Amino acid sequence: MSRLLAALTLTLSVVLTILLTVACSVPIIIAGIVKLLLPVPAIWRSISAFADFMMYCWCEGLALLLRLNPYLKWDVEGLEGLSKKNWYLLICNHRSWADIVILCVLFRKHIPMNKYFLKQQLAWVPFMGLACWALDMPFMKRYSRAYLLRHPERRGKDVETTRRSCMKFRSHPTTIVNFVEGSRFTPQKQTQTRSAFNYLLPPKAAGIAMAMGVLGKQFDKMLNVTLCYPENVSSPFYDMLSGKMTRIVVRISLVPISEELHGDYVNDKNFKRRFQLWLNTLWSEKDGQLEQLHAGGKKAGQ
Repeated sequence: MSRLLAALTLTLSVVLTILLTVACSVPIIIAGIVKLLLPVPAIWRSISAFADFMMYCWCEGLALLLRLNPYLKWDVEGLEGLSKKNWYLLICNHRSWADIVILCVLFRKHIPMNKYFLKQQLAWVPFMGLACWALDMPFMKRYSRAYLLRHPERRGKDVETTRRSCMKFRSHPTTIVNFVEGSRFTPQKQTQTRSAFNYLLPPKAAGIAMAMGVLGKQFDKMLNVTLCYPENVSSPFYDMLSGKMTRIVVRISLVPISEELHGDYVNDKNFKRRFQLWLNTLWSEKDGQLEQLHAGGKKAGQ
């Protein structure tokens, strides 16, 4: 693809994405304000359903934009057996802003609308931040270890935010999405975190442990999703917007949520260690899977 065509595609994609986001966000924000002013359970459920429908429209719009790229190929395994009537906890590796688009587009017709654990900074993104608030997505504040030593009262705030948000999801089927690395993977972050993995940052267990603790047996299954862009490793989001994305690989596995994964993550140290060990084992398997997918991508490109 020529540079001129890529630049034109990028400009058009950005403009259309912004227009789509504004068009879908405004009704969601209005619905959120109405829900705030009229906290009646029956009204709340109806408004939440409307907001989810508008998010579905956003996902459909994104899917249409992706179809405009004639070079893009999807390689997906594991969509069978999913239902919009179930509760799911979805965990995924995090490589790029493209990940959110891919998850929204891929799962929009298979499971309830995704609810993401988001960084607090995203609350200030025009339109999208307020729309995510109206959709009851939890915003998480990240504190450094040094800050927590100076302000111990802030410790556990994310846990409480998770608990409050998950309580809202008890009344209707929901998919809670957690990028358990807490940040997008980069070689710099890999070095800073002293990650033992080749393609992943160390997983953070508190968020999904709390989600399991609050919703308990309402979760039908956990979706373990692995995303890979084997031919667009360096800049997946830019390549997606500029029409250079050529291949998206997604592997989905259904993981049973056994009784051993329910417990008091905050106060039970033995449970906390067991849960972290279980998650680290899962992450090691995901790292091996990513290595195979990247190796397969290199062979396909030769």
